[in-house]
Amino acid sequence: MATYKKRGYKKSIAADSQNQAEIESTTAEVFEKLDTTASKTEEWISKYQNFIFGGVGLIALTVLSYLGYQNYIFEPKKIEAISELSQAQYYFELAVNGQDSDSLFSRALNGGEGKYGFLDIIDNYGGTPAAQLATYSAGMAYLNLGDYVNAIDYLDQFNTKDVMLKALAKGAIGDAFAQIGQPEEAFDYYVQAFKASDNSFSAPKYLFKAGILGASLDRNKESLGFFKRIESEYPDSPEARKVGVQIGRLENLD
Repeated sequence: MATYKKRGYKKSIAADSQNQAEIESTTAEVFEKLDTTASKTEEWISKYQNFIFGGVGLIALTVLSYLGYQNYIFEPKKIEAISELSQAQYYFELAVNGQDSDSLFSRALNGGEGKYGFLDIIDNYGGTPAAQLATYSAGMAYLNLGDYVNAIDYLDQFNTKDVMLKALAKGAIGDAFAQIGQPEEAFDYYVQAFKASDNSFSAPKYLFKAGILGASLDRNKESLGFFKRIESEYPDSPEARKVGVQIGRLENLD
């Protein structure tokens, strides 16, 4: 370490000798402590090295296993799930647009022609995007088949960042609750549906359903607000053409 010396100051030889002895003594003590600390550290590492290296190895194995799973198991599984989903989704689309809809919805759910249905995909490819889409489609298929309890169960499990699909799933749960005679739950899900997305397709649709159902539950103020929101925010929607009568009726009740 460098030492700063003041100009014009002359130290005695005796003082220098004494100071040098003190410095050497202090330095020796410091190195002795460092040696002692190093020895104790080496003893600790020697004693617990199996645990230390085992812990490091476990961390490395976990990271490598995760990367291996992502690259060699999960990614191929995702691709395989999408391939399986295509046939089930094809049946579903035919059912929506076709005549023999019940049979086609059943095929979409349970599979056909050697291909998985939505339920098989959910069971065998859990955690993949295809399994999530299959969960939504299964719920919608059950809704169309009139199996409202299963429709609620599957649609409630559906989780997505897509705001449109989220809105449609919440609205469909509302429809299912309405069909089994639980209007309060249906109303709550219609509200969740239009809050999930403010797009011009689903928002006025579920605002209108919430308004109609709310009026039947004596929630007139909320319903009036829903109808007026359709009128002001979605004037070009089909629902906007129907809200004038509802607004007039509810305003006359006040």
